[in-house]
Amino acid sequence: MNQDGIARAHGIVEWSALGIELLATALIVSAIVVSTSIHLYGLASNARFGHAHYESYKHRLGRALLLCLEIMVAADIVRTVALDATMASVLSLGVLVAFRILSIRRRVTSDSVALPTQTGTSGSNTRVRSLADSG
Repeated sequence: MNQDGIARAHGIVEWSALGIELLATALIVSAIVVSTSIHLYGLASNARFGHAHYESYKHRLGRALLLCLEIMVAADIVRTVALDATMASVLSLGVLVAFRILSIRRRVTSDSVALPTQTGTSGSNTRVRSLADSG
């Protein structure tokens, strides 16, 4: 591949990573606006504000933010692997991945969600519940 082709491929990957980051940012803003709107509508239409209503709002925001974090990690992986494989960028990516793992662990412990590798027995049935199915 000649220098012009390498530069063109570099530009495409950089713009792709930027597009993924912009998508994640737009999704974060949208999730906050939609979740807060639903929460405020629930408050206005229901005089009784219960703990369950707040928990629903908190979980809705949490799920959206975790999804957006995964999208941001994808953008960083694209950028790090294809463009900028320096020690600083690899460490930055490692911090993001560690944060993602910790957020999964927090969700598992707080919501009693089973990891895909965990099984539980209920009578004669064995059930495996993935994080994707718990949303």
